[in-house]
Amino acid sequence: MGKIIFYEDRNFQGRSYECSSECSDLHSHFNRCNSIRVDSGDWMVYERPNYMGYQYFLRRGDYPDYQRWMGFNDCVRSCRMIPAHQGSHRMMIYERPEFGGQMMELTDDCPSLYERFHYNDIYSCNVTDGHWIFYEHPHYRGRQYLMRPGEYRRFNEWGSMSPRVGSIRRVTM
Repeated sequence: MGKIIFYEDRNFQGRSYECSSECSDLHSHFNRCNSIRVDSGDWMVYERPNYMGYQYFLRRGDYPDYQRWMGFNDCVRSCRMIPAHQGSHRMMIYERPEFGGQMMELTDDCPSLYERFHYNDIYSCNVTDGHWIFYEHPHYRGRQYLMRPGEYRRFNEWGSMSPRVGSIRRVTM
């Protein structure tokens, strides 16, 4: 069971809302979000309702202002707890849509997709075990995308407007 607390103002001030499960629309609970406290669990928070827009991966800790979670603004409209996974991680990435072209298998973190595979565009993927985060740039920087178990036939299915992926990290306990 996880717990995340959203605060309208910086430094954990103002109106707050406590959440312990996923929520597709937080708008009725607060107008803006300038600080977050994660008491337990791993979470993905989203800029827009229904798990859309910018995504931010948060672990246990205090985030006294939105820049601390690499936020672009004070807008948080949905959140999802990432279930703990103790087993192995496995994902197949493809250089073309619909699982076409060359396939590479990942079972561990990849700080630079280009250094490891000599390309950095992923058009489709199949996550078979564990949860992963795609990062737009190498070394776990830039826009983030939560990859849950399942098939993603095109990059827009994980919320991206581009196939560009710079690095990939497993969500581990």
